[in-house]
Amino acid sequence: MAEKTLIQLGKKVPNFTLKDQNGADFTLSGCVGKKVLLSFHPLAWTGICADQMKSLEKNRKKIEAAGAVAVGISVDSVPCKTAGC
Repeated sequence: MAEKTLIQLGKKVPNFTLKDQNGADFTLSGCVGKKVLLSFHPLAWTGICADQMKSLEKNRKKIEAAGAVAVGISVDSVPCKTAGC
């Protein structure tokens, strides 16, 4: 089994571009100057996804007060992302 590499807190990650829930490009470099909370989500329509999204929303003001932006990353298709968890 291959060894997994974890992203360490505070470590810079390579730039990436992914489609957002509306099908538009989201590029990490567009968040320059902000802390970014990367939240990796399993498949939509699961309890885990719903709990993660609710937690991000519940803590939105705290995240913003810390000068951060939360970015959810999912393998789901754009229609699933548009519909939500």
